Parts: sequence; structure tokens; C-alpha cells
Amino acid sequence: MRGHAGSAGRIGGTLAAALIAALMAALVAAFLAGLPARAAPRAGASECLAEPARAEILEGIGLRGEIRLASGARVVLDSVRWPDAPETAAAARAWLDARRGAALVVTPRGPPDRWDRRRADIQGAEGDADLAGGLIGAGLAFADANEADSLCRPALRLVEAAARRNGLGLWGAPVPAATDGPALRALAGHFAVVEGRLRHVGERGARTYLDFAPRGADGLTVTVSKRTWRMVRARGLSAASLEGRPVRVRGILDVRRGPTLEAGADAIEVLGEADRPEAGPEADGGLRR
Repeated sequence: MRGHAGSAGRIGGTLAAALIAALMAALVAAFLAGLPARAAPRAGASECLAEPARAEILEGIGLRGEIRLASGARVVLDSVRWPDAPETAAAARAWLDARRGAALVVTPRGPPDRWDRRRADIQGAEGDADLAGGLIGAGLAFADANEADSLCRPALRLVEAAARRNGLGLWGAPVPAATDGPALRALAGHFAVVEGRLRHVGERGARTYLDFAPRGADGLTVTVSKRTWRMVRARGLSAASLEGRPVRVRGILDVRRGPTLEAGADAIEVLGEADRPEAGPEADGGLRR
């Protein structure tokens, strides 16, 4: 009887810890909601809508970060882009796999994806760090909206920025310059973060084009769909406000006549002067981090 009572006590303690962690997650969400408008989810509200948190157990990790739960559910971390590089992906998987069997607090967001997986915020039930923040903070993943319209957890970009400043994980190599055509071509087919000074914005009927290099030069062109450009403009950005500014973009690189990528609304970041992608006043090819 004493053993049974002790087991029940441990289960009760775990559930209590899970409820406390869920409350803390709700408080964090409330804090983020109070941040300035530019830091809060600004579109795709249904995609970012959080459901009630629930207690789960981490059962296993898939090859690209899919998390299998003891309940049978499959989830992926919200606002996290899994790395393409095999070494970094293996390190990210090991980071998550070290938490196998751990009690979790899982907060699903939005509808299931095409593989019937839910996006979710996940915290350890015993007060452990947020899983998305832990991966991104170690330089083992990107903060990205993936297929969603909006980055539901924009504060993760601050975590990513710290990892980038410290050169951790996938930030060990310099961020590719938008004018470095050969480097961008080598990344074709892969997700990349690219920085450069935006030279020209061309608004057309179906798409808007962001050119980082002079006409005929081997540099990046970012394409933005008409629908996405409306979202960008709703956030206070325009052709006039973007031209000549240092900008960071992210997405899957492709090569047509030159390097290109299709950007979502949260994939375009205007940089502060301290982050501007020039090595100095006379150098266009380098990056000052």
C-alpha cells in the first residue's frame, strides 16, 4: 500500500508540475501579447491560435524533428525550421532525444499540417527550458514561420540573434551576402538566411521583386507574392521604406537566371545600422556582424 501511495504521489506531483508549467507558459504568452505591435503575430491569427495545454510524455524523435508523444500524437515545434546540414540536424536530434521519456507541457497551435501533425509549443513539465528556444539558442535550428503566414513566436528571433552573435551551431559560418552569387548558387535547394543592402523594389501586378544586386550582376532577387506583399505593407513596410536599407531575408534558395528565393511576410527583416551587412564604408562584399 505504501508503494502504491508513493506512486500516486509521484504522479500527482508530475501533474501538478505540468499545470504550473502550463500556467507559466500562459503568462509568457500574455507577456508577448503585450509587446509592441511589430513583435506580435500580425496575420494568420487562426494559425497562431493556441489550444489548452496538456500533459504529455516525449516518446521519440523523427529524422526532421517530428516529436512522437506517448498519447500517439505527432507534433513539430512551432516557429522552428529544422536545419538542412546533416551534422547540425544530427546534433539537433540528439538534443531532443536526450529528453526522451520526459514529462512535457504541450500547447498545440493552428490546424494539422499535410502530414496530420500539429504545431506546438512545448515546455518541460519540471520547469525545463522551452524546447524551441533551447534548440534555436544552441544554434541548432532557425526561427521561421515555415509554411505558415506568420511567425507565431516572434520573440524566438531574439534568441536566434544571440546564437548568431556568438557563432553557435549553424551560425559558425558567416551569413551569405546577397551579392555573393557563387555562394548563393552553392546553397540552391536549401533554406538560407541572407543579408544585403536592398537596391531596388519593383512592384508588379502579380509579384513584387526585391533586388540586392545591380541589373546583370550575380546577386539575389527575392520574389514576394501579391498576397504576401499586402501583408508586408500592412506592417508598415513599402518600396520607399525598403530601398537602400540593410535587409535580412530567409527562404529556400533557387537558381533561375540568378539566385532567387520566395519570401513570406515574416521572412523580411530590416536591420539596424549596427547590423548592416557591410564590412566598412568602402567594402560591398563583406559582412559586418
